Amino acid sequence: MAKSPQEMEAAMVANLKSNTGKSVDQWVKIARASKLAKHGEVVAFLKADHGLGHGYANLIAHRLLKSAATDAAPDDLIAAQYAGAKAGLRPIHDAITKAVAKFGADVELAPKKAYVSMRRAKQFAIVQPSTATRVDVGINLKGVEPGGRLEASGSFNAMVTHRVRIAAAKEVDKELVGWLRQAYDAAG
Repeated sequence: MAKSPQEMEAAMVANLKSNTGKSVDQWVKIARASKLAKHGEVVAFLKADHGLGHGYANLIAHRLLKSAATDAAPDDLIAAQYAGAKAGLRPIHDAITKAVAKFGADVELAPKKAYVSMRRAKQFAIVQPSTATRVDVGINLKGVEPGGRLEASGSFNAMVTHRVRIAAAKEVDKELVGWLRQAYDAAG
């Protein structure tokens, strides 16, 4: 069954001390002493100076800066992503999540402030309303050559290898679902 973002965060907090020797509060104190004020700077500091993995460094940075997306309910985060000028894009999001849910009970949807992470044992895709007219689907397809509408991710998002730009729900087709399925299978 899919885990909620809160459950995933609680598991990370529980494992942090056993994996690093320090509790989340101890790590927040270390990060606070660095006097860094930007999320990316705190993450980079914890990774470079303390050898933490990205997930733990990100968790600590969120705690330090009190900006954790898990402070909001998942449905509220998604609603905020598709508010205002992006409201017309919600059917694209819904079509993608409906298709991905059919892959298996182990699909996890983890809404963030700007996108929804799709995970199995690890992240295999993201869905992000990037503009008022387009949703970007980031997909992890290591070793697959970009071509056609399957672009290299470039500067879009470092957590995925490819991107597909979607302007209408009808573009959530067999080809896109196939790429998502391939990424899901590889994430198991």
